[in-house]
Amino acid sequence: MSHFYAMLSRMKYINRWGLMRNTRQESICEHSLEVAVLAHALTVLHNRRFNGHADPERAATLAIFHDVPEIITGDLPTPVKYYNPSIHKAYQEVERVAQDKLLSMLPQDLRQDYAPLLLQEQEGDQLLLKFVKAADKLSALIKCVEERKMGNTEFMKAEQTIRAAVSTMEVPEADCFVQEFLQSYELTLDEQESFLQK
Repeated sequence: MSHFYAMLSRMKYINRWGLMRNTRQESICEHSLEVAVLAHALTVLHNRRFNGHADPERAATLAIFHDVPEIITGDLPTPVKYYNPSIHKAYQEVERVAQDKLLSMLPQDLRQDYAPLLLQEQEGDQLLLKFVKAADKLSALIKCVEERKMGNTEFMKAEQTIRAAVSTMEVPEADCFVQEFLQSYELTLDEQESFLQK
């Protein structure tokens, strides 16, 4: 009996933003889907606007798995994770143990298919992983926008910090997304639907 897929289904129980007061909780399962959509979008932008030849489906798949170790480690808040190099290094080691533990739950003949997705260090995936990282930041920025829109001032400083982080990533596809698509997240459903009626 293999427990791998049942363990993955537990992503829905791990909440993000543990140190922040949330108007609505967000699980790593929800977050991973959003990051997958955004990583796919960044890769499409790369191909259409920047003459790239990357694989959007591969980017989306990598994004789905990018936070899987948090099933075991939990979501360590960013201020804690990056508090100092020693904590960050220790967390990376814990993450690696979690990745290995999850891989060990798979039947032997499937491990080679999932290792690149869980370990996220395959040679040909560097560009796509850059898009996944940018998509991860964009997802956090969207969360901040949504919380602010609900009147929650708890996320205002985080929004400023994450906006600055996105702009310094040197990912033109992410800059393009912010300029062209982010403002829509500020709108109500009625405002978004009004564009459909034009």
